[in-house]
Parts: sequence; C-alpha cells; structure tokens
Amino acid sequence: MRWWKGLLWAAGVPLVCLGIAFWMRPLSVFDDFTYLEMAVQGVQHRWAWVNGYRMHYEVEGPAGGPPVVLVHGLGGRAEDWRALAPRLAKAGYRVYMPDLIGYGRSQQPRNFSYSVHDEAALVVDFLNKLGLQRVNLGGWSMGGWIVQVIAYNHPQRVKRLMLFDAAGLHVMPTWNTAIFTPQNFAQLNTLDALLMPTPPHIPHFVGADILRASRQSGWVIQRAMAQMLTGQDVTDNLLPQLKMPVLLEWGAADRIIPLAQAERIHRLVPQSHLDVYAGCGHLAPLQCTPQMAPNVVKFLRAPAAIAPPTPLTPVKVAPVPKAASSTEAARLNAATGNLGAQ
Repeated sequence: MRWWKGLLWAAGVPLVCLGIAFWMRPLSVFDDFTYLEMAVQGVQHRWAWVNGYRMHYEVEGPAGGPPVVLVHGLGGRAEDWRALAPRLAKAGYRVYMPDLIGYGRSQQPRNFSYSVHDEAALVVDFLNKLGLQRVNLGGWSMGGWIVQVIAYNHPQRVKRLMLFDAAGLHVMPTWNTAIFTPQNFAQLNTLDALLMPTPPHIPHFVGADILRASRQSGWVIQRAMAQMLTGQDVTDNLLPQLKMPVLLEWGAADRIIPLAQAERIHRLVPQSHLDVYAGCGHLAPLQCTPQMAPNVVKFLRAPAAIAPPTPLTPVKVAPVPKAASSTEAARLNAATGNLGAQ
C-alpha cells in the first residue's frame, strides 16, 4: 500500500504546483499550453534579425506552398492567427505570422515609434530577410492598416490583399481609447463588451493577471495608439489606387471598427470583395473561422487575372459563431503587450 501512496504523492505534487501557477499567472499557463498545442500541429517558432531588431515569427504549411503573411493587430501576437492559419496550411499555403516589433516575443525597444508607417517598413524588411518577393498579405485591425500601407508602397510585393476587421480610414474612435490599456475591472469589462457581442465571464484571478500584464506592457499600446490618432498614416486616399484583388472579412457586430468602415473601403476599392459574419465582433478571424476560412481559401485560389468588382449589396452573411471560452477571451480581450487585437 505504501507504494500506492508514494505514487499518488508523486502525481499529486505536480498537479498542485500547476494549479498554483495557474492561479498566480493564468495567462502564462495558457500561453504554455497554446505553444505546446501549436508545436504538436507542426507550427515552427523562429527568430530573425530585422533591421537591427530581433523579431519572432511562426511558420506552418508545406515548404513549397504559396506564401501567405498574416499581420496581427494592436496588442496582438502571431498566435492570434492560430485558428485561421492551420486551415490555410491544410489548403497548401505556407503561412508566416510575425510578431510585430514591440509585441509577442519580438524585441520591445524603447526608442521605436510604433507607428503604422514604421511597423510597415519593418514588415517589408522581414519579407526581404526571408526572401519572400511576392506574397498574399493579410492583416487584422491595426495589422490591416499596416498591410494597406505596404500594398500601396510596394504593390509589386503583394499578390492579393486581405483585410480582417481592419483599421486605416480617417475615422476617430467613438469609444475611449484608454480602455485598450485597462487599469481596472470596469475598463476591462468595457473592453470585453467592445470586442465581443456576448463576452463570457472572466474569473477575478484571470482579470487580475490581465491588468498586471497591461500595466507592464501597456506603454507600447499607448505609444502606438497616440501615433494612430494623429491620422498621419490614414489610407483613405491610398485605397482607390490599389490594383491587386482585395478581400474584406468583417464581423457584423464589430464595435471597434464598425461594418460601416468595411462598406466604405469596399466602395473605395472597386475590385474588392466583402464577406460579413453575423453575430461576430472584432474577433471574427478567431471566432468565425469555420465560416471564414473557406472564403479566404477561395479568394486565394481565384485566378490572379480575374478580380471582378462585387456588388456593394447584398453582402454574404455567415451563421452566428460560438462564444469564446472565458480563458480564450482573457487571452484575446486585453490590449497588453501580447493580448488582444485592435
């Protein structure tokens, strides 16, 4: 009987330690499980020196597949694409997901501007570093703004452009931008409600860890937000000059960057196609992936020479997605150094 007790003790101690770690740092534990899950799926984690900065990126899919580069949003990270990227990889594409400088596991220099223009320049340097001459380029929210600038400045590098709930138009937010670096639970709950139509409950200990992370890395988001609010990099006048096929993927209930902005981009880019997902908000690339992925693959596989204008109305409406779990929401809803998406 003693050996059974020893076995139970040996098994119980690690579980207790894991429980304590989860209670104290739930986001770190969630990260570790996310990294493990993605590694099992074949995602490779790599680093590259880009214009003097150490940039982390992830890559998956067949080595010889057509390249797709996906750029996350404000406060985001490469792992934000973990729902969509595997489906593109399964369709035969080689998917690259960089952590922008200042976010995720990339370097976080104090002397960097974190402006859209400078982040876009570093993404181009990233393409050069990896020898990616022409890619299918996609961006989510602020990442969508960044890829618009790249597509305008380097049209020969972009085969197709994909914008997911993308910022970029000269439209001032109707919500308080301070909530993207939440300092208390009230601001965190407000941010939840903006990001998701039906936000799940966040346990108190998880919320406390989000607020801790926000205090630690929020300065990057604040600097980037201040740069965006100047309007110096807006794309209203750039969009009509794009010639490549453009795909717009949008959550109908997006309160961060409302559907009206998608419809305006659609009008500015005649060769664009707009898909709208009912019941989904700003986290559409994560929460609406089963409905979204087939549309993205269809767009990527369309003959390059064929990009006919699509009607402004009606737009395609997909079914209502499932709500995120509380832990998933915790990972994606807060704009800290490696949380959330704007």
